[in-house]
Amino acid sequence: MANHFRGDRVGMEIKREVNEILQKKVRDPRVQGVTITDVQMLGDLSMAKVYYSIMSELASDNQKAQVGLEKATGTIKRELGKNLKMYKIPDLTFVKDESIEYGNKIDQMLRNLHQD
Repeated sequence: MANHFRGDRVGMEIKREVNEILQKKVRDPRVQGVTITDVQMLGDLSMAKVYYSIMSELASDNQKAQVGLEKATGTIKRELGKNLKMYKIPDLTFVKDESIEYGNKIDQMLRNLHQD
């Protein structure tokens, strides 16, 4: 049970650090405007699934952001190693967060329902 809370704390710290690293250290234009929305840690803290969102809804921009994040993974892990006091920095997997778009779609459907 206590390990679950540790994973949440480590995930929150990684989320904060990765957002800061993307803003200050990564110069790749493909990751400009990318925001980390959540980090889910594996139970043994060896793997982190990093959810991100991007303001653009264009498929090409989403694909470019994914490629940019994958290319910047080494830099991000290196910076995490400098900033976090952990024995081993987890492997990072970047996943587009679809929940915001899904919520907007539901909101639009509800507005359309009220107009009819």
